[in-house]
Amino acid sequence: MTDGPEEGMPVILLHGFPEFHFGWRKQIPALAAAGFRVIIPDQRGYNLSDKPKGISSYDVDILAKDIIGLFDHFGIQKARLVGHDWGAVVAWTIAINHPEHLEKLAILNVPHPDVMADFVLNNASQRKKSWYVFFFQIPLYVEWILKRNDYHNMARMLVGSGRKLTFTEQDVAEYKKAWSQKGALTGMVNWYRAAMRRGLRYTFSKKSPARRVHVPTMMLWGKHDIALSYEMARPSIDLCDDGELTFFERSTHWVQHDASEEVNQKLIRFMR
Repeated sequence: MTDGPEEGMPVILLHGFPEFHFGWRKQIPALAAAGFRVIIPDQRGYNLSDKPKGISSYDVDILAKDIIGLFDHFGIQKARLVGHDWGAVVAWTIAINHPEHLEKLAILNVPHPDVMADFVLNNASQRKKSWYVFFFQIPLYVEWILKRNDYHNMARMLVGSGRKLTFTEQDVAEYKKAWSQKGALTGMVNWYRAAMRRGLRYTFSKKSPARRVHVPTMMLWGKHDIALSYEMARPSIDLCDDGELTFFERSTHWVQHDASEEVNQKLIRFMR
């Protein structure tokens, strides 16, 4: 999906789990009205995007290359990149491995990958918050649990992790359409399975210093995130040569939904 003037500065929005491009519905009109060329893909495994088989097809380096391919498709040399949840993991990866493609980086509610790995290994509280990542490793059974009763558990997980009015019934109906696409549920969960494999390799490998980010970076973080501790935000932004961090005291993991107007203002100011 695209919006905004074709000659505008490109801004790419990367959604996370269990959303799709619809997750940016409150940002797209504002960014387009501000003159940006907004590009909002369904990422690999989600909604109408391709859903290759095999866990290895969802390694984060491959996911990052998907977005680099998007740059090539649109003839983009450099862009502003915004990521939330898994989209933020991909965005961090591009900033670390392919900084020549980015002008600026905006991250919503996800830590730097090396900070996340360190917290999962060494912080019992974060391991407890990340219980679902381990649950998602179970093949077939997880898909059955998430799909049964018209995706009741998926919807409960989504709605229950936000504020009371973060997601409407109409919103959930749109998400269910995306989740019901053939192969989507396994493709979505395979992101977690591939990440676990990478995490195990990280655990048993010789640790290198945390990788720095040289692209100007803005991080927005809702402090009532039930899955990711806000304590990871400051160490993450400290790994950025040029970084700024804003906490949203009343927002959840879904900060772009909870505080959409303020998020839009900050994105527009930063991206300009």
